[in-house]
Amino acid sequence: MMMSSCSAGPEGGYGSSYGSSYGSYGRELPHSPGYSATPPQQAVSSITTPSPKVSNKTKDRLGHKPGPKNFGTVIIDAGHGGRDSGAVVGGVSEKTLALDIARRLQSKLRGSFKAVFIRNGDYFVDLDRRVSATHKFDDAVLVSIHLNHSSSSSVRGPETYYFRVDSYSLAKRMQRAMAAVSPSEKSRGLVRRRLRLTRNPQIPCALVEIGYLSNSSERKLLAQSSYRDRMADALASALKAQKRSGDSGMGTLPAPLNRPLSRPGDRSGL
Repeated sequence: MMMSSCSAGPEGGYGSSYGSSYGSYGRELPHSPGYSATPPQQAVSSITTPSPKVSNKTKDRLGHKPGPKNFGTVIIDAGHGGRDSGAVVGGVSEKTLALDIARRLQSKLRGSFKAVFIRNGDYFVDLDRRVSATHKFDDAVLVSIHLNHSSSSSVRGPETYYFRVDSYSLAKRMQRAMAAVSPSEKSRGLVRRRLRLTRNPQIPCALVEIGYLSNSSERKLLAQSSYRDRMADALASALKAQKRSGDSGMGTLPAPLNRPLSRPGDRSGL
């Protein structure tokens, strides 16, 4: 997902200066009745989705408020899937790595949060269905996981996108934590952008780009399970810090922006 862009596949549409796209074990969000994109073997009838807490509410239509604290649920969105591979470079596929990192993150959150997956296998879920799946949760944040791609092979390093005011501190914590793991950065870092998965959910939400598959050195790192594990650790640490401290230490919150919901074909930006 990305100005450098993960190859968006059929559901792309983030893009910008470098050229980007939008871009589990455990519980999984149910798909809408009649949605046939999920193969039969992925049916969720046997999976118990946790009842959302009603205390420490994070749900808010616009998110023009401080960031979350003491929340209990993390919704993990592994980008792309199924017919939408995302970026594929040198045999390394975004959809595969995104799911691997999502599963690692779930494991590291055990004991601290309920972890809920939007996809837990190689099948397609479109962006609007990913958003609508989050609407039942009142005590949750959403983290969407992607790998990036750019027309410039020199661009590298993690990036994090947010839009809502209540998502700023969490996004900033995740970006800092990933940057501490990355050996080199030449990326946009923390970016405010109106995307389907940063504007449209009614809970705090951020989209993370773990690194650039189009950079050969970073692609080699991302292909290593140990490096993906360290990045999952970084995301887990940021989520735990946000739960513990809220906005404390994250500086001044950005000004609220009243913008329409993100739709297919929107120009990138705010």
